[in-house]
Amino acid sequence: MLEHCLMLEHWINPAALAIVFGGTVAATMLRCGWADTRHALRGLKTLFEPAFDVAKAKGEMAKQIRDIADAGFVRAEPHHFGDQEFDYLADMMISQRSINSLHEEHQKYKEARMIQALRAFRTFESAADLAPILGLAGTLIALGQAPAGAHHAGGLVDAIAMAVVTTLYGLVTANFVFAPLANAIERKSRREEHDREEVLEWLADGLRRVGLRPGESGKDKAAA
Repeated sequence: MLEHCLMLEHWINPAALAIVFGGTVAATMLRCGWADTRHALRGLKTLFEPAFDVAKAKGEMAKQIRDIADAGFVRAEPHHFGDQEFDYLADMMISQRSINSLHEEHQKYKEARMIQALRAFRTFESAADLAPILGLAGTLIALGQAPAGAHHAGGLVDAIAMAVVTTLYGLVTANFVFAPLANAIERKSRREEHDREEVLEWLADGLRRVGLRPGESGKDKAAA
């Protein structure tokens, strides 16, 4: 057991971790800029937030459709449930009374979300590209500090060990941290857009059932 602990200590090197991880973060910020770094942090935050709930959104929007069917577009009130996009679409249903307007506004929200997800994805992808380079840089730093001469054999072994560890850290950080995070953000974004499209189409069908046609607004219908 003691031997295993001693072997594990060879793979834990705070200096190598600082060079690889800290250097990768700094290099990524310099390459991508602070704006993209903020998008990356937001993208990382979304991974720990609940996914878009299709059933909840349909249930809440069903109340809006029922209010419109019962009271009409003129007397119905917008129904909000905390989702920024669908709260705004509820306002649009009452004010614009047009299915086409819903699709147009949804497209604006979709484009904004996709741009943010893409910038986050690219930032983490850049970090994945840079991590092995910083691992190589740490290797060169370690080897550059290796003492010369046979009487410094112990120091040489330590330098080689750090060189190996920094290379390993670079590969692990790239392939098991940054690249997976980039792909996770992309997958969640793609899934959310699919789910939101599903709810939007369901909502449009509901509005058609209460008598609103795609190219016709509630105002036009009332005037007719």
